[in-house]
Formats: sequence, structure tokens, C-alpha cells
Amino acid sequence: MIASKTDSHGVHKGLILLTVIVGTFLGRLDQTIVNLALPKIIDDFGITVSSAGWIATAYIIANAVFVPIWGKLGDMIGRKRVYILGFTIFIVGSILAGFAWNLSSMIVFRIIQAIAGSADYPTAMAIIAVTFTEDKERAQALGIWSASFAAAVVFGPLIGGPLIDYLSWRAVFLINLPIGILGLLMAMVFIRESVSEKVSKAFDLKGALALGVCLSALVLVLEKGLEWEWLSTKSIACYLIVVLSFVLFIRIEKHHKEPIVDLKFFRKRLFNQVLLDNFIVFMGMMGSVFLVPLFAQTFLGYDATHTGFLFMPMAVAMMSSAALGGRLSEVQPRYIIVTSTIVTALGLYLFTGLDARSGPMDIIIPISIMAAGMGFAMSQRTNIIASIVPTHEVGIASSILALVRNISGAFGIAIFSTILNNSIKGHVFALSRFSSFNGTDAAQYKQFVALLMLKAQIDGYHSVFLASASLVLFGAVMALFIGNVKIKKGVKVHVE
Repeated sequence: MIASKTDSHGVHKGLILLTVIVGTFLGRLDQTIVNLALPKIIDDFGITVSSAGWIATAYIIANAVFVPIWGKLGDMIGRKRVYILGFTIFIVGSILAGFAWNLSSMIVFRIIQAIAGSADYPTAMAIIAVTFTEDKERAQALGIWSASFAAAVVFGPLIGGPLIDYLSWRAVFLINLPIGILGLLMAMVFIRESVSEKVSKAFDLKGALALGVCLSALVLVLEKGLEWEWLSTKSIACYLIVVLSFVLFIRIEKHHKEPIVDLKFFRKRLFNQVLLDNFIVFMGMMGSVFLVPLFAQTFLGYDATHTGFLFMPMAVAMMSSAALGGRLSEVQPRYIIVTSTIVTALGLYLFTGLDARSGPMDIIIPISIMAAGMGFAMSQRTNIIASIVPTHEVGIASSILALVRNISGAFGIAIFSTILNNSIKGHVFALSRFSSFNGTDAAQYKQFVALLMLKAQIDGYHSVFLASASLVLFGAVMALFIGNVKIKKGVKVHVE
């Protein structure tokens, strides 16, 4: 239980935590639920699957670009102010997306949603850090908050499926209005304003623009590289833009009084170790788990709603383990991170047993083990970041952690999609060399070819899950080198 029940203004801390959970849940729910609506949007707008991909790509780019910007603004002008501003714009963007009339309008409105939604993570984490000042209660709060990510992933299909089937794809956007208003009112009533102890008016516009260009080009090539081919002219142009804009960004940050990303963070060995571990583990996990629903629907015949049911135990496992991990504040975080990462790798490895005859438990058991491992250390990583940086910069520090998670997920999906594609081709070649068809019946030959392709595709998935489990296991080894942490007993913050 949380040690001190009320903050300095007498507001129950549980209500503050519940408030930021509502915001985080809504933002992650929106990302999950919209993916279910894409087939209906494609039919309604009369567009191709490739064109519809820009709805997701535009969202990911805008979200990645604005996470550090909102984190810095929250530290400068007030976390509550930024949180409410982001929430309000998100509600407006959701309504606009619900009334989109073509692909172009949908992309614009999704960008608005993404810009607003990216305000949640850094400000929510900063609000938790300044509300729960003792190490144990903050770790517990971060553990409970982290569990809302898992809940949103699961409830997305469960809520979205019926909305799309019985109402319209537009309902998945309009549902954000009543939930958003509730969350907005809670934020106005329960959250108290907090700002950095070192208030500054010097916003790093040039740094923000350079970082925006760099991240936009990076996410774009990660999203479209497989489609464009990794050494195509478009991809190479993106690589050059990433390098040049990153060099420019570093030069700007070194000379700006209030940089959008304070480079001194990266002089902290522990900060870099947590970011590296976070990057490796999330790349391995996100890069392969996104294939599980695809496997279930392609090879096992599940629809989107039933696939969502398979993920329900994942939410329970992650929420339970996240809450449990948050209570272990007396244990050195690296031991918890190492143990949890090994469990995550085990869950991913168990997916290598999937085939066309697999049943529900063949998905539920591995994904629950994987989720339990991930949840167990989520609060540990965020609590380390919140504890080793100055309190007045916790917003921007947490935004860097969020940015690393987003980018690592994009890297993972790009890398493992390529591995899957190349692996299937390799297995087709290998199976063709060592297989032969004896007969003249055309129907039987088609069946032979279909079975060969099925075997190659399933073996390709096995290769991806084996690679991801190996990468995550490597992350466990890297976590052994994370240094000892002295968690702060309290934080001081200017409260208005």
C-alpha cells in the first residue's frame, strides 16, 4: 500500500494516480483500437492497404517527435498545464478523426491526436514522481501505472470489435469523447500544478526542429524500409537526413542554455545502462509480439475479436507482475530486471512451438509468461530514471525513456519483419531443394505447393521468435552490468 495517503494539499494520492492512469489508458487504447478499424476505413474511403498504412505511420512519427518537446514544456511551464492541454487537443483530434471524409483528412487528424497523445507519458510520469515522494510508494505507483499499458492493449480489441461490428469505425474515435471528458475533469480537480525548480522561458526551438526532422526520417524509413527496400534511393535519402539532422541537433544542444534534451544525462553511466537495456528488450519484444495476432488470424483462423480474447491473460499477467515488481523497492533493481528479462525471453522462446494445429493455450501460455516478465521490471526502469536525475528535469528524462521505447519498437518491427521476409524465402528455397512431387495430378501439385509454402511461413515465424528470444536474453546479460541504485527518499518540487 502507498505509505502517505494524501499530498500536501490533502488530495488522496490514489485519486491522482487514477487520474493519470485514465489518460495513459485512453492514449494507448486509441492506438490499439484504431488498428482494428483499418479494414473498414479502407473500404469506406476506397483506398489501398499501402495507402492506409500512412494513417499509422503518420501517428507514430508525430508521437515520437513531440514526446521530448512535451516533456521539456512540462518542466518549464507546469506539468498539469501541459497534461490538460494535451488531453484537450486529443479529445478535439478524436472528434475530428471520427468525422474524417477521406485519407488526407484522416492523416491530418491522426497527427493532431498523436501530437496531443505524446504529452501523456512524460507529464504523467513527472506528476507521479512529484506526488509520490518516498522511494517505496513511488515504485508502487509506477508499477500500477505501468500496468495500464497492458490493460489498454487488451481492452482495445474487446472494446473496438463490438463498436466496429455494431456501430461504425467512426465510433472508435468518438468513444474518446466521454472517456476524455471524464479524464479531463479528474485532472482539473485532483492534480496540483508542479513546475521545475529552475523555471526558464528559453525554449529550444531550433533543437526541437532538428530533432523532429531526425526522428521523422528515422521512423519513416523504419516503417517503410521493407516496402521501399533498405538500399533504395528513398531509404538512403532518409539515412542521410537522419545523420545530418542528428549532427546538427547535437551541435545545437551543446550551445543552448535550455536544451530540449539535456546531454548531461548521457554522462550518467546508470542512465545510459537503463536506456540501452530498455532499447534491447523492447526491440526484441515488440519486434516479434506484433506478429502473434497476425499468426493467429492467418494460420489459426481467429478473427480480430477472438484474437483479443487470447490477449486477456496477458493483461492480467502484466498488471499483476507490474504491481508486484513495484513493491520490491528494497531489492537492487538490476536483479529484478535480469530475472524479469530472462522470463520474458522464455515466453518468446515458447512461441517457437506454434504451428497450424496450435490451440488457444499455445498462445496464451507463452504470451502470459512474456507479459509477466515485462511487467515485473517496468516500474524498476522508470523508477531508476526518476531517481537519478534532478527532480526539475524528471519530465524530460522520462520523455527520453519513452522515446527510446518508441524507437526501439519501430526498430524491432522493421528488423524482425525483414527477418521474417528473408527467412520465409530461405525456407522456401531449402524445402524446395529437399522436397519432390511424384505425380501428374494438377490439383495434388497445387496442394503440395501450398503445404510447402505453409511450412516455410511457419518456419519463418519460428526463426523470428528464436531471434527475438535470443536478443532479449542478451538484454538480460547486459542488465547484469547496471550499477547499484540509491533511490531518493524524497523529492522537492515547487508547488503552486
